[in-house]
Amino acid sequence: MNDIYSRLIEHQKRFAKHTLNELFTDKNRGKKYSVLFQDIYFDYSKNFLTAETLNLLFELAEKRNLRQKIEEMFAGKEINFTEKRSVLHTALRNFSNKPVFVGDEDIMPKILHVRSNMKDFVNRVISGEWKGVDNNRITDVVNIGIGGSHLGPEMVVKALSHYNTTDLKVHFVSNVDKDDLQEKLAILAPENTLFIISSKTFTTSETMTNAETAKKWFVDNCSSKFDDIAKHFIAISTNREKTAEFGIPEENMFEFWDWVGGRYSLWSTIGMSIALAVGWENFEELLRGGFEIDRHFRSSPFDMNIPVLMGLLTVWYATYWKFNSNSVIPYSHVLSRFPAFLQQLQMESNGKSVNFAGNEIEYETGQVIFGEAGTNSQHSFFQLLHQGTQTIPVDFIGFANAHFENDVHFKLLLSNMIAQAEALMIGKSREKAEEELVKLGIEQEEMMKLVNHRMFAGNKPSNTMLLERLTPKSLGKLIAIYEHKVFVEGVIWNINSFDQWGVELGKVLAKEIYKTLDGQKSAIEHDSSTENLLEFLKSRSKNSV
Repeated sequence: MNDIYSRLIEHQKRFAKHTLNELFTDKNRGKKYSVLFQDIYFDYSKNFLTAETLNLLFELAEKRNLRQKIEEMFAGKEINFTEKRSVLHTALRNFSNKPVFVGDEDIMPKILHVRSNMKDFVNRVISGEWKGVDNNRITDVVNIGIGGSHLGPEMVVKALSHYNTTDLKVHFVSNVDKDDLQEKLAILAPENTLFIISSKTFTTSETMTNAETAKKWFVDNCSSKFDDIAKHFIAISTNREKTAEFGIPEENMFEFWDWVGGRYSLWSTIGMSIALAVGWENFEELLRGGFEIDRHFRSSPFDMNIPVLMGLLTVWYATYWKFNSNSVIPYSHVLSRFPAFLQQLQMESNGKSVNFAGNEIEYETGQVIFGEAGTNSQHSFFQLLHQGTQTIPVDFIGFANAHFENDVHFKLLLSNMIAQAEALMIGKSREKAEEELVKLGIEQEEMMKLVNHRMFAGNKPSNTMLLERLTPKSLGKLIAIYEHKVFVEGVIWNINSFDQWGVELGKVLAKEIYKTLDGQKSAIEHDSSTENLLEFLKSRSKNSV
């Protein structure tokens, strides 16, 4: 392993002396470094790579047994070894009619049974068969969750807004800040509202605090009868005891399993809000899109495998070029929540500094993910991308066809996406900048002061992914591509991408700090800064006891 690592370091040092513009003296480069899979065209030619780079990265993948690790995930091995769990979100979108095992158990019958129950419920609510208090029809759905129980479903519902033909309005609450919930409740009628409480353990503090407040709102404004509460609250959980305590009967609890990680859970019953928004057939098309990429990921050779190529490029940049950020820019307004979804998917998965053996890692892993929909992003942080001191690789995501007719809006949108990718690569030379200033009539002395401000080096790498159209199926493909990309990165970095112990300490401390703010005695002695902050809050807050 040290040998391939050293060779990649030396290769990067040689490569750093050259530019992307030099690589494009090869007129066929654009086609040479592109992959077409079904309705997805992935162009990765604007990257610091040659055939030699790819061969070295593929060798690194072989050294890390990537192909074997892929099969272990799909076969249900306990690859999340710190929690002794399989990682089988892929089984939730398995349409192969083949069994999937966790230990000795084929889990597909359970999945299909729960999926059937979910489908039945969705169709009953959409059709109006499911009635609320006093036989009122459900018109609004509120999903209460956080993290993976929120980001994925919210992103998908917004992305598929053109497919929301069910007349149900779906809302999302995640922040424990009461303003988030109150903003939604203010426009809702309790007799027409269905709440989905999404929490695997049914103990997540933010989710359950919001859920209890929502239930109180319902009881105060509508009914305290158990049967009425049951008509307006369902649970996505694994904890039957806690859901029953809350007032949700067992038949209103929709199960998912420990082998479904939160940030990979939109394919499960956590996707209930998605199915209610777009209908069951469209939700199933989302699953089928993910399944198509699963087959592509398992069977395609590495040089034609989109998730593998993307994952290896991330490793190449983060570890060998020390590029610690990646920007994702969807040129689609309805995909504006996609970068936020990817922040959790990638940063919670691969924000690790310890390897499989429990040893501290001595190389760079993970990247800071950020983004915004184009063209808005061009008028905020693109200045830094073009002329800042950091090099930040960019993923551009676009579509060949719009939901509307291909009018001036859509053509302008696509033009901007293609132009930004080209501009990041080619930059603007001194000669070009001087030429522009001459045309503006700027005198020589003034020109010398201005020219450096108007030129930029370019040489900024990017990927461009084009899909034919944004549909439930193509969105499923896009999400699954990034899921598997993250997996590839974790394998190469020799880390567990499926635990998230880093989020636990803050939760523990928050419980103790809450006691202090609530006038109770905390079991933890805090540092002086924390103590001072707590004293200040207690002295100024009208809510303190």
